[in-house]
Amino acid sequence: MERSAGPVAGHSGGTSVDRAAPAVARPARREDPLLRNGLLLTASSLLTSVVGVVFWALAARWYSPEQVGRNYAAVAALMLLGGIGQLNLSNVLVRFVPPARQPGRLVLRAYLGAVLAAVLAGTGFVLLVPVLSPGLGFLHTPLLGAAFVVGAVGYALFELQDGVFTGLRRADLVIWENTGFAVLKTGLLGAFAAAGAVLGILHAWLVGLVVVVVVTNSYLFARAIPRHRPRGSPASPTPRYLAADLTGALCWQAAASLPPVLVLNLSGAAASAYFSVAWLVGYGLYQFVNNMGYSLTVESADERTLPAHYWRLLRHTGALLAAAVLVLELAAPLLLRVFGADYAAHGTTALRLLGASALPFLVTSTAVAVCRVRRRMRVAVTALVSLSTLVLVLTVLLVPRWGSEGAAAAWLAAQLVVAAGLLACAPWWRPARVRAGARRGAARRGRARP
Repeated sequence: MERSAGPVAGHSGGTSVDRAAPAVARPARREDPLLRNGLLLTASSLLTSVVGVVFWALAARWYSPEQVGRNYAAVAALMLLGGIGQLNLSNVLVRFVPPARQPGRLVLRAYLGAVLAAVLAGTGFVLLVPVLSPGLGFLHTPLLGAAFVVGAVGYALFELQDGVFTGLRRADLVIWENTGFAVLKTGLLGAFAAAGAVLGILHAWLVGLVVVVVVTNSYLFARAIPRHRPRGSPASPTPRYLAADLTGALCWQAAASLPPVLVLNLSGAAASAYFSVAWLVGYGLYQFVNNMGYSLTVESADERTLPAHYWRLLRHTGALLAAAVLVLELAAPLLLRVFGADYAAHGTTALRLLGASALPFLVTSTAVAVCRVRRRMRVAVTALVSLSTLVLVLTVLLVPRWGSEGAAAAWLAAQLVVAAGLLACAPWWRPARVRAGARRGAARRGRARP
């Protein structure tokens, strides 16, 4: 949980293509791959989040808040660098694997670029960490620094794997991959904690990533890719598309990964731990919204289906998201009590603010997915650059005064502003509503096909 056509040409909501679309049937809901793949990806996120809650709950029991804060900040930095290293090629693979005639070649090129970029980003961070983030100075050693760089490479490939499986319409395999990693790192956490490793949380991530990446790619290239059947017209990303999508993705990675580091440096390790745990729990809602957007991108490879897919997904996702946010608002202190009384006392307000911020994010995520399908990236990039800038600036301004709650408030304020801007310019990106008669006619034509 963002992707040549350059500027958005005209008002996409009023084109003749939209009004005539789609010429493809809307399948029965139980067979609808749009909802099926999105919900499978969400199930993966849910299972991962549940095991992740167990992981961090155990970490909170076995380590002090200061140790949790430092370890989490290191993991967040690793995820940021891995996200930078994968060059947003995960989202590119989601968009361009479905029609690819030789997906293996496309995936290998993406892997090569990601490995090189992650090595450069990770090495640069380790060398400059005393200046960039003094709180993570313990990474500035040869052995741990090298392991951190390997972890950044592993996380970059881990991200790309999800994109490949999603593009292959094998979201079920994402469940096994992510759940396997979550369970493995939890077991490793227990082993490192028993051994008295101060950085056992970080070590569990590093070892778990390497194991899962090796096992998953063995299956991916031996079985999953050879069985791929291309769908839609052949398409490949242009340099302008790649540059635009990368810009947006880097901004999203910065917004999602840097706040724990900023809280650590501005308000201390304990405040970073409280915010990090609240973010861990609340981010599940963002994953759900992003996953449904990925499904929209894959299933709308034929752009004629985009309007019907967009509006159906918006209704479906909006209803589920509203219910989930309501539950989170009511249950926030109970959820955080799993991590300990201090987390419930100091993190409840932050979690509630983060949960509420997922509602306006639905507007942003679906807008970005639509722009990816149409390969019109100006609106998407503007939204993500604005979101990242607002989150980081407001975090720096609010955290010194309100600690972890200030970082969460920064997220909510930024999401509201960006969503309002997107709704104000909706005719530039949002598909037109499909008339009920057109939907029924398309369904009849689809059922008549052999």
